[in-house]
Amino acid sequence: MEFIQSQKIRRPEERHQAEVSKQTGFPSPATHYQEAKIDLNKELLSHTDAAFFVRVKGDDLSLGIHNNDVLIIDRALSAKPNNLALTIEEGEFKIKRIPKVTSDKELLIWGVITYVIHAVL
Repeated sequence: MEFIQSQKIRRPEERHQAEVSKQTGFPSPATHYQEAKIDLNKELLSHTDAAFFVRVKGDDLSLGIHNNDVLIIDRALSAKPNNLALTIEEGEFKIKRIPKVTSDKELLIWGVITYVIHAVL
């Protein structure tokens, strides 16, 4: 499995602001039911300054990762047993599940994987 691209999360330059209604006459009673758009940065990222997207090339079905999936990696989180993490082994990135029992071999953890996003089509 290799990584195609990665990038730092940037805050959106523009934020959506609801405008004042420009209609004349009686307003629609349903106008206050309009819902705000879902901001995936707010929903999926807890530490925006320490979050990275990484696209994966190759499959690791034992970990639930498919070709071209996007991993959201949070470098601010501490790895706990059974978490998925992006590790560095022999100068290469590897995806590992943190073992419950520590071994003699120490893992160099680059970041904790918080989400795996993949297309279903």
